[in-house]
Amino acid sequence: MREHGWRFVLVLLRRAITYEIGMWRSLYRWLMRRPLTVAPGAETYSYLSVVKPILGVFIGLSAIEIPIFDLIISRTVPWPWVRQLALGLGIWGLLWMIGLFASLRVHPHVLDRDGLRIRNGISLDVTVPWTAVATVAKSYRSLPSSRAVQVEQGDAGPILHLSTGSQTSVDVVLREPLSLALPKGPSEPVIEVRLYADDPDALVASARRHLGVGVPGAER
Repeated sequence: MREHGWRFVLVLLRRAITYEIGMWRSLYRWLMRRPLTVAPGAETYSYLSVVKPILGVFIGLSAIEIPIFDLIISRTVPWPWVRQLALGLGIWGLLWMIGLFASLRVHPHVLDRDGLRIRNGISLDVTVPWTAVATVAKSYRSLPSSRAVQVEQGDAGPILHLSTGSQTSVDVVLREPLSLALPKGPSEPVIEVRLYADDPDALVASARRHLGVGVPGAER
């Protein structure tokens, strides 16, 4: 039991370190205006607009809190190291929030000749091949939970929600149940995938073009 517990802790620690490194890399790419490279002919689609306002509020509040807390601590705590520690943590928290914003900007959804690559910052990277897709349609939905990955039992089978800000705007119906690679391991076989895109009309139109060319008999 103890060995299993340590393994679990190590897995969580590894994930946290990987996420932290990815966040700083995203911040660097965003500040240096170095987007990730995609295959020739690939198209990218953002999904940031639905969470952009709340992220902006958090970043703004964090920036305001830093000097306020620094002033309070400097007047009430006699130890300089406490003030320095609090200031360092405040700046780190602000940069972390900006890094989260950057990770969503530099990791968009990607459509290419192989399939639809669904992203959510550095925490989610799922590819659905065109050969597995039956139809793609626009449909706005609000979910009761804020989790980015959710599974719902639909009439035809399990539905995988890959949401942003508790919302989805594109429905991808699969030809047959398919297990997809998720951050915590393969999903159960699902019959539909729903995701959020800022411009679902453009994404759906592009997806249907790919389906019409790459999958005989696909619905247009």
